[in-house]
Amino acid sequence: MANDVLQIIAFGPLAEELSARNLQCAYVEGESIQYYVQQLGIAKWLEMGLIVALNGEVCKLQSIPKQGDEIALLPPVSGG
Repeated sequence: MANDVLQIIAFGPLAEELSARNLQCAYVEGESIQYYVQQLGIAKWLEMGLIVALNGEVCKLQSIPKQGDEIALLPPVSGG
């Protein structure tokens, strides 16, 4: 059932690291976006300034998604 999962979209080097741009994660009630980032094995990006969005709105890692929500993972913008 589609409601039992979260849609995760990864951009840039995150998509390369995860070997996919579009992923699905099993939904766990009450868990924050940070939990899902850790489940994906990309927690190192948390210290590098990972930006996250929930249903198209930039939000905090502590935000709690609902069933069927979409999380976007955006790598930090590097200047230069």
